[in-house]
Amino acid sequence: MKAGVALTERGVLIMDPMEWRHEFPITKNYNFLNHAAVAPLSVRAVAAVQHYIDDCRDHAYLSNTAYRHAEKVRQAAASLIHADQEEVTFVKNTTEGIAFVANGLKWNTGDNVVITNVEFPANVYPWMNLKAAGVRVTMVHEEGGRVDLDRIIEAIDSRTRVVSLSAVQFASGFRTDLAALGEVCKAKGVLFCVDAIQALGVLPIDVRAMNIDFLSSDGHKWLCAPEGCGIFYCNRELIGHLRPSCVGWICMRNAMDFGTYQFEFLDDARRFDSGSYNLAGIHGLGAAIELLLEVGIEPISRHVLALTDRLVEGLRDRGYRVISSRRPGEASGIVAFTSDLHDHEKLQQHLQKEYRIVIALREGRLRASPHFYNTTEEIDQLLDALPKH
Repeated sequence: MKAGVALTERGVLIMDPMEWRHEFPITKNYNFLNHAAVAPLSVRAVAAVQHYIDDCRDHAYLSNTAYRHAEKVRQAAASLIHADQEEVTFVKNTTEGIAFVANGLKWNTGDNVVITNVEFPANVYPWMNLKAAGVRVTMVHEEGGRVDLDRIIEAIDSRTRVVSLSAVQFASGFRTDLAALGEVCKAKGVLFCVDAIQALGVLPIDVRAMNIDFLSSDGHKWLCAPEGCGIFYCNRELIGHLRPSCVGWICMRNAMDFGTYQFEFLDDARRFDSGSYNLAGIHGLGAAIELLLEVGIEPISRHVLALTDRLVEGLRDRGYRVISSRRPGEASGIVAFTSDLHDHEKLQQHLQKEYRIVIALREGRLRASPHFYNTTEEIDQLLDALPKH
């Protein structure tokens, strides 16, 4: 049994957040409930980055371990999403991975892409940029904090090439039923692209079971990794159909033979690489993923959903309006809520200044997003600090 994780009488894995708080020194300074923004780094993630920097300082490239370590991180990332190592590579950010898809497919005039009208811009502008190629963007509208699955399916027509959605919407916390939507896309012959940044590290993602064709995510939110380094997944069956849009030396089959210009792409996800890696970021990302795998995504998910359930109940008791859907399968680690009496910006600033409680303000909504090392006491502290209606 993993440290910090236990079995209930019914055989369900649960975790004790107190066993992991030493990994996050930010808990000494803040009640940090804003992992949907930019999360704090763990002790081991910082140590991994520092180890790389120290090695560069003392040995330059002569230790020759950094790129070998990157392959271990690639494998860990693949394990996190139940993919094969050959289907995963590194990206600077979520946008870059989505742009690989948008710019790598062959489009015809009249094709369309289905998204929602509440996506983070990373999953909007790469598709809008295809207008010159005659590609339309169809937006399915949010209603009451939800994006109805049937509405998304209804928006798919004979010219739909891609459905691209966030696993969890950043401003509402609405969780898309990826498995159901992936099954529909597969049946209709439509490619399924997922912006996973608000889910990866806190909710289970299985690209096989969910029929996900492409997935992109930076590491700086729920993965608790350094900003500017993430992962991109491409189903192995589609790797040869997605042309690299930024071509450099490292994506070629004989990349280390510098003087022989042999234009032949690698036959795995590394064909989307263009040049040298962000090795410091990859070291941090690897340590962050290893921590999450050690704790276990299932126990993390159960703990975070229990925290957000507690928060939602307390908010409603205090007269706040909860925007986030709490229907089974639609709840996430994000709770968005509003007040009819209080200025949201002033309230958010007051919580941080007076109580050192960190939440966010997004799209006119207050937003709290606890993670696996947060406690029920921290949720109660937030509720006690919020003025009642």
